[in-house]
Amino acid sequence: MLIGEVARRSGVSTRMLRHYDSLGLVRPTGRTVGGYREYSDEDIRRIFHVESLRSLGLSLKQIGRALEDPAFEPSTLVGDLIRRTEDRLRREQELLERLRTVDASTSHGWEGVLRIVELLRGLSSPDAARRQQALLGPNEDVPVPAELLAGAVLAEADPNVAGALRWALARAGGDGLRGLSPGLRSEDVGIRRRAVLAIAEMSGDEATAVLAEALGDPDPTVRAQAALALGSRGETTAVPALVGMVVDGTKDVEAGEVLGALSSDPGCADRVMSALTDELAAHTADSAVRIRLTQALAEMPPGIARDALRDLAHDDDRAVALVASALAAMLEERSG
Repeated sequence: MLIGEVARRSGVSTRMLRHYDSLGLVRPTGRTVGGYREYSDEDIRRIFHVESLRSLGLSLKQIGRALEDPAFEPSTLVGDLIRRTEDRLRREQELLERLRTVDASTSHGWEGVLRIVELLRGLSSPDAARRQQALLGPNEDVPVPAELLAGAVLAEADPNVAGALRWALARAGGDGLRGLSPGLRSEDVGIRRRAVLAIAEMSGDEATAVLAEALGDPDPTVRAQAALALGSRGETTAVPALVGMVVDGTKDVEAGEVLGALSSDPGCADRVMSALTDELAAHTADSAVRIRLTQALAEMPPGIARDALRDLAHDDDRAVALVASALAAMLEERSG
């Protein structure tokens, strides 16, 4: 079969068939008397093999190796193709997200577009100082999409840059919570910790509801940050978690202070005192836990803490008794 007929039947151009011949990929087995290429049935099958492998994304060099090397393993080639394709898709997804972010700023003209592009480049820098500088750069009057900042918050491990991002997110307005909330469902505990820190700085009922869900997180740091934020908002649902923090020694000083603030409400004070005294009774053999609970009692309103501390001043555990006695005396001095 001559080259023109092969091109018509196979859909491969005569130019490409000549290129295959020059590379040695598909060399026609025969020539006519006039010197024209003549392809056998086996040659045509090889053409279809080449085209099939090209459709998978292989280069002509890789195809030549696959067809000529008897020891070549298809699994190695396919595995490499999968990795390259995944990498390309990742890059294209990043580009798509970047384009969407830029598109959100087009209402502010070229100034807005250039500001977003500049910010995206800065935030992708491997240098933490450069990332922070990008957030504090010029053109702060150009609004930055909250979704962009939320995504950056979840990805930022440097504490200084993360703080700047949370500050920028608070100033950006918009629906930053929507961008942060998925972070609390991440399998990566670092992302969950960054998400709860940022949400804790947001106001509103929706943020409070999201923080309440975080009380069930398996990570104690996430639970602690959510409990502190909720307690600071006057949410009594955080009381068990806050008392648990005192027991465990996780930010126990901060937890005690928040419990004390919550106890300014008489309706909550009884609940807090009951929880603390129950834990004291449950940890009779753990001096460190009982001392932390005693210190937390001192954060309660003096009128309800004084009697509990006086009782603990006679505790069988001498260390607890000494701490309670000192704290009771301090309360007496303040009220006097």
